[in-house]
Amino acid sequence: MTTEQTTQYAPEHTPRLPWTQHAPEVYKAMVRLDGAARKGLDARLFELVKIRASQINHCAYCLDMHTKDALAAGETVQRIVQLSAWEESKHFYTEQEIAAIELTEAVTVLTDGFVPDEVYERAAKHFDEVQLTQLIASIIVINSWNRFAVTTRMVPGHYTPGQHG
Repeated sequence: MTTEQTTQYAPEHTPRLPWTQHAPEVYKAMVRLDGAARKGLDARLFELVKIRASQINHCAYCLDMHTKDALAAGETVQRIVQLSAWEESKHFYTEQEIAAIELTEAVTVLTDGFVPDEVYERAAKHFDEVQLTQLIASIIVINSWNRFAVTTRMVPGHYTPGQHG
C-alpha cells in the first residue's frame, strides 16, 4: 500500500491592479522600449541582466519570466542559480558578463546617487559605445518593468517563454 503525500502550497496572492488593462498605451510603449533596448545584445546576456535587476528589486514576476526566457535562450540552470552570488562565483561568467552584472547592480541600486566611474569604465572596456548604450537602456527598462510588477503585485508562475514576443 502506498501513501500518497500531497504538498499544500500557500495560495497565490491577488494582483492589486491590472495595470496593463488600465494603461494599455503605457504597456505597449514599454514593450516597444524593451524591444528597442535589446537590439544588438546577446540574448543570454540580456536575460542575465534582467534576472539580476529583478533579484535586487525582489520582483518575483520578472524572475519567473526571465529565468524561463534565459533557459529557452540556452542559459544553464547553474549560471542562473549562481547569479545572486556572482561575486563568489565569477568563474561561471565571462569578464564581459561580469562587467554587465556590475553595471546592472550600480544602475539598479544607485545608493550613492551615481554609477561609480570604475564600474562604468569596466563595462566600457567590454562593450562598444552602441552596445553599452543598449545595455544601459536594457537595465533601465527592466527596472521600470520591476517597478510596475512589484507595485501592482503581478502574480508569478504563469509565464511561458516567448509569450510576450
